Amino acid sequence: MSSTTAGILFIASLLVALAVCYRPLGDYMYRVYTTTRHSRVELAIYRLVGVKPDGEQRWAVYARSVLAFSVLSILFLYGLQRVQNHLFLSLGMDPVAPDLAWNTAVSFVTNTNWQAYSGESAMGHVVQTAGLAVQNFVSAAVGMAVAMALVRGFARNKADTLGNFWVDLVRGTLRILLPIAFVAALALVAGGAIQTFGDHFTWATLTGGEQTFTPAAAASQEAIKELGTNGGGIFNVNSAHPFENPTSWTNWIEIFLILVIATSMPRTFGRMVGDNRQGYAIVSVMAVIAVISIGVTNWAELSAGGTVPQAIGHALEGRETRFGVSNSGMFASATTLTSTGAVDSFHDSYTALGGGMLIFNMLLGEVAPGGVGAGLYGILILAVVTVFVAGLMVGRTPEYLGKKIGAREIKLASLYFLATPMLVLVGTAVAMATETGRAAMLNSGPHGLSEILYAYTSASNNNGSAFAGVSVNTPFHNSTLGLCMAFGRFLPIVLVLALAGSLARQAPSPASAGTLPTHRPQFVGMVVGVTIILVALTFLPALALGPLAEGLL
Repeated sequence: MSSTTAGILFIASLLVALAVCYRPLGDYMYRVYTTTRHSRVELAIYRLVGVKPDGEQRWAVYARSVLAFSVLSILFLYGLQRVQNHLFLSLGMDPVAPDLAWNTAVSFVTNTNWQAYSGESAMGHVVQTAGLAVQNFVSAAVGMAVAMALVRGFARNKADTLGNFWVDLVRGTLRILLPIAFVAALALVAGGAIQTFGDHFTWATLTGGEQTFTPAAAASQEAIKELGTNGGGIFNVNSAHPFENPTSWTNWIEIFLILVIATSMPRTFGRMVGDNRQGYAIVSVMAVIAVISIGVTNWAELSAGGTVPQAIGHALEGRETRFGVSNSGMFASATTLTSTGAVDSFHDSYTALGGGMLIFNMLLGEVAPGGVGAGLYGILILAVVTVFVAGLMVGRTPEYLGKKIGAREIKLASLYFLATPMLVLVGTAVAMATETGRAAMLNSGPHGLSEILYAYTSASNNNGSAFAGVSVNTPFHNSTLGLCMAFGRFLPIVLVLALAGSLARQAPSPASAGTLPTHRPQFVGMVVGVTIILVALTFLPALALGPLAEGLL
């Protein structure tokens, strides 16, 4: 069997598995977020933090709860890193530098998981588990909670509340993320991933030198980092490390974990708004964009320019040779189409057009299928923009799911869409315009620009993957990238919740002959077109100076 055929089968089997899980997992999440029953463990947690689980919150209170929880999480994680040398199982690690501790704390709390450090040489066991792994769970649950609040905004009529953030947070963590991650961790351990809290050990190399290895609880961290679309790795080379990702079938499992919740949440959306066809339409938009991206990335990598790559049929430099080009390309597409950021190959070594496609995936807002929760509310915002554009075409007030999209709603949707591009372009411009920012670049020309553009795109979109080739562990980049991660996460969340509150207060608008059907292929095509066109108009100049220019050289 040729490597290309094996790659096609690998990708096809993933898509089939995701399709099989769409309905049962989506229905399960619907029951999780709509039931009125609380488990004993959940009730104990609510009593501990002083929450009334049956009390619902208006959008502003819901937003304040999200921000308060996130700020406290950042402070806790920052403090944990600064005192790690005094902690049990610290492995002799020094305290993390202030600028790096800030960057890492913001990174994991915002579900970005950008890492400007080598995990095995910077973080002890307590920081890795009680700090980073915990945030892998709860930051993902925050995104899911915000998505459910927006869906309730569409589903409810003449209502002032959107649910209870603390209930959504606890349920998402305990009922969805924890059980799936537990099973996935066992599967990874069976595949050869390590799970230990041992100390450093050293062995002699073949050249007569010594090498030291730091063991870690890799399997459990790996499971939730992929499932929660987090991406932070125990080891510096992330999912290319054989102790994190031992075999081809564990590579399959990890990609599946990255995609499974985000691709099933449209089913939850359809159930909650009372029309499963709406869920199928949204997941179809995600699928169309994802298939195009996967196809372009694999085409670019398998038909790489250059004498040697053309002679062997593809470029292997920077790819994980245990998995092959297609498997590496599929992982790269999945991690940039979502907000995961995990890598099993070196994105900086991708072809100009292949790497450009990975940047474009993130610039889309990571909505195909996007991060857990974040992908759903991102694509719903684009659906709102689409019905507004369609309404302008026929001279009628646009509607979506029985809700009128008026001036307030479209302003909030527009601000949501503009927030991230502003951070990406301003951050890239500042880094390129200042000597301090350019000093971190290891490459010049279009490729150097692509590396900086990738970094600020990844941070602002809460992705966390890196092109590398740029030394970001500096006070300048730790600070600016941290700000991009914070504003890129919380500003859109506040706008989403404000939109949800506005929609929930509306009375239902009955469908008429002028209402755009939002469950048909026509609407799917319109959303895909609006998504691609908006991104192209916003970022084409930057892409033209970076990956496109490099690809034409």
